[in-house]
Amino acid sequence: MSRRILDLDNHGINLYESKHVDGGVVQEHHHTVHQLLYALEGEGKIKLNGTDYPFFQDHVAVITPYTTHSIVSDTKLTVLVLAFDESILETSVQKDLLHQFFAGTRFIQLNPFDSSHVRQLLRKMLYEQTHGDSINFVAMKIFLSELLLKLARSQNHSEAFDANLLRAERLRKYIDTHYYELISAESLSAKLGLSTRHMNNIYKERYQVTPIQYLTEVRIGLAKKMLIETNKDIVSICFEVGFESLSTFYRTFKNSTDVAPNKYRKAYKSEQ
Repeated sequence: MSRRILDLDNHGINLYESKHVDGGVVQEHHHTVHQLLYALEGEGKIKLNGTDYPFFQDHVAVITPYTTHSIVSDTKLTVLVLAFDESILETSVQKDLLHQFFAGTRFIQLNPFDSSHVRQLLRKMLYEQTHGDSINFVAMKIFLSELLLKLARSQNHSEAFDANLLRAERLRKYIDTHYYELISAESLSAKLGLSTRHMNNIYKERYQVTPIQYLTEVRIGLAKKMLIETNKDIVSICFEVGFESLSTFYRTFKNSTDVAPNKYRKAYKSEQ
C-alpha cells in the first residue's frame, strides 16, 4: 500500500493516485483540507466518522476537513484522491455548492451516466495538473467546481427499484439532456455496461421504442418547435439539435413528418 502526504502547494489543489494492496489498511486519520476519494478499481471498505461503507468502482467519498476516515482493501484497490482547500473556489461556489451540499462528509454511489461524467472530469484535471502552468491550475479549479456540481446533482436510488426499469429511466433522462451530443447506440450501451441488444430490449420494454428512435423523436420535436417559433436558419437548427449534416437532418425530418423542414415552417408558421 502506498500513501502520499497532502501537499497543496501554492495552488491549493492536488490530484493523485493512491494504491492499496490486498488486505491493506489505512488507519483512521483526518486532514485539514477537503478530500474527494474516487474508487477506480478493486474493492474494499471505507469508514467515515465511524460508519462503514463498501468502496469500489463508481463510489465516491467527499470528506470534509477533520473527518476521521480509514480504508481497508479487500483486493488490490486503486483510488484517485483529490485534495483541495475551499479558499480556491469562487465565493458563490463555496457558499451555494460546497457548504450547501457538502457541509458534512458524504458517501455517494454514482449511476453509470454520472460516473462517466465524473471520470471524464478527473481525466481533464489530471491532464491540466501534468502541464502545471498557472493557466492549467485555473482550469483545474473550474473542473473542480463542475465536479462538485455533478456530485451534488447525483441521486442515490433505492435498490428496491427494478434494475432494468431504473436503467431505462436513466437512459431517457440522459437523452433528454444530452440530445445535442454525438450519440450512438454503442456509446449509450457502453455507459450502461450492457450490450447494445440488451439495452435496446430494456428500453423498448419500458417505452416501446429503442433509445436511438427516442433520440430522433426528441431532436425532431425540438426542430419542429424552433421552425415554428423562431426565425433561425434551418442549418442552425440542424446543428443545435444534434445532427451532423444537413442532408441527414432533411432526410430524417421528412421521414418523420412527410414534408421537408422549409415546407413545414411555411405551413405552420403562417398559422401563428
